[in-house]
Amino acid sequence: MTEITVGKNDAGQRLDRFLRKTFSDLPVPLIQKAIRKKQIKLNGKKAAADVRLAEGDIVTVYLSDAMPKSKTDKQSFSDIADAGLCIIYEDRNIILLDKPPGLLCHSNDQDESNTLIAHVRTYLYQKGEYDPDMENAFAPALCNRIDRDTGGIVIAAKNAASLRIINEKIRKREIDKFYLCIISGLLEPLKGKLECYILRNMKTMRVEVLERPFPGAKHAVTEYRTLAFDGRYSLVECRLITGRTHQIRAQMHHAGHPIVGDPKYTDSAKNDLGFKHQALYSYKIKFDFRSDAGELNYLNRKTFKVDVPFSLPGPVNRIKD
Repeated sequence: MTEITVGKNDAGQRLDRFLRKTFSDLPVPLIQKAIRKKQIKLNGKKAAADVRLAEGDIVTVYLSDAMPKSKTDKQSFSDIADAGLCIIYEDRNIILLDKPPGLLCHSNDQDESNTLIAHVRTYLYQKGEYDPDMENAFAPALCNRIDRDTGGIVIAAKNAASLRIINEKIRKREIDKFYLCIISGLLEPLKGKLECYILRNMKTMRVEVLERPFPGAKHAVTEYRTLAFDGRYSLVECRLITGRTHQIRAQMHHAGHPIVGDPKYTDSAKNDLGFKHQALYSYKIKFDFRSDAGELNYLNRKTFKVDVPFSLPGPVNRIKD
């Protein structure tokens, strides 16, 4: 028998999802069967899989092979070198970070420690705001992610409530994300919308842009406006309406104006500006809540920006709306 007390960051979760996270070694069908056969009880009583947990609830598991997932080795936090997190905003619930190009957001099974999320958790552990031994299923998490070689703003949630709210707002498109990029040539019209269907190819790790719906392809929409042109390259602002893999990169390439320095969607030999990474940066976010955001309502209407580490070589012609 294993008994677990539900903590603050576990509250609000469905029982079955909490169990899947807490007992990660147990097969999902076994967990589902155990719930049906009353081998898992909530506060001493039978509970449905979809019941929502509350702080202080007692979950009792009557399975001999049910062992909670191992806690994070705290020594691993001290082993992670200081990545010099660039924090642009922080409060009790969230952190806004300026991720440098070249840094992974999450592990790719080859590098566990040198990732943005690893550094965030180390930072919060060292501040005393995160202790893995005090959590059952929660750890600070990133709410959005950007490609390894794209830089810019990433939102991290310090607690489960904030993570749920931010994820919901992203899903409802109530957080606007803006990118700046340098593209080859001049995109016409100078302001407009790129709309297509994106199909991911796991073998090539690229995506294909399709003009019409296709099985497995996802609808992708980007609004854009050209800010400047130097005769060869344009500085373009993009606003994501959807957030698909490689969305801006693939759409610009499909439109005939690839992003400078992008190794996947352009000929690297054409990168005569010397960029080490694609000239694409998530430089601005705006919280534009149109529904209640609970304890994060104070973020509504706030905008955050970062400086972009690239520019047109010039001289440039600034383009007005």
